[in-house]
Amino acid sequence: MGHDVTGDDVTDDERAHDDGGGDGGDAEAAGRSGASPKKPRSFWKELPLLIGIALVLALLIKTFLVQAFSIPSESMMNTLQRGDRVLVDKLTPWFGSEPERGEVVVFHDPGGWLEGQTTPEPNVVQKFLSFIGLMPSAEEKDLIKRVIAVGGDTVSCKEGGKVVLNGVALDESAYLYPGSVPCQDSFGPIKVPEGRIWVMGDNRQNSLDSRFHQQLPGGGTVANDLVVGRAVVIAWPVTRWATLPVPDIFDQPALDKAAAAAPLGATALAGALPLVLWRRRKRTAGHTAE
Repeated sequence: MGHDVTGDDVTDDERAHDDGGGDGGDAEAAGRSGASPKKPRSFWKELPLLIGIALVLALLIKTFLVQAFSIPSESMMNTLQRGDRVLVDKLTPWFGSEPERGEVVVFHDPGGWLEGQTTPEPNVVQKFLSFIGLMPSAEEKDLIKRVIAVGGDTVSCKEGGKVVLNGVALDESAYLYPGSVPCQDSFGPIKVPEGRIWVMGDNRQNSLDSRFHQQLPGGGTVANDLVVGRAVVIAWPVTRWATLPVPDIFDQPALDKAAAAAPLGATALAGALPLVLWRRRKRTAGHTAE
């Protein structure tokens, strides 16, 4: 019998020859089909598309995830220094997260806090880069402070003493500016309304915070809706890179217990009032009968 040879029965060398080394075979096939091989786009033609995608991503990140802010003053020293760039978490507020005690937050001016203060006017390029998130915010009505009390808390301080939160004296030495006292003037006690926060700078002698705006609507407190987000990290300069965790003093269970004690006491008083009135009425009736 003779050998059965088919068109597919070829050696590796023959296959390589037919393929034309890869590119040559493609070119030959393209030539037979009458179509010219596709040329890859040049880098310069793709550059505008890449820039557009990068700008859209930057804008989305700045709008929904994180935003950079520049520190313009010394009110948060030494935690934050003038010129530091911080990244602010804007994602968690979208899921209903509210400011918590001890967090460093950026918030819009509640009204009148920045009155009379002048800041440099950014140029068009700075405004654009700030808008898409490639530069720290050029928004002139933002402030950055530390949350000391939240809705339902009671906060106070006597001149030269410690800040008292829900009856607990706070040891703020971990973040206060060296040589700074917790408060140079007395304030409170102040009951923070629900949905609002009481904020103070870490450099207490150089911070126009809640203490100095009690005459304004809100009594010095800031609405949660005005909070842009929590500052989570110092991103620039690289020599200052650090995270911004919540100090341990704000994790004390006693703070929450004390905050809950006041409503509980009020409820108990309201419940006891009818009983007291009933007993008084009974005694009065007894005296009348005698």
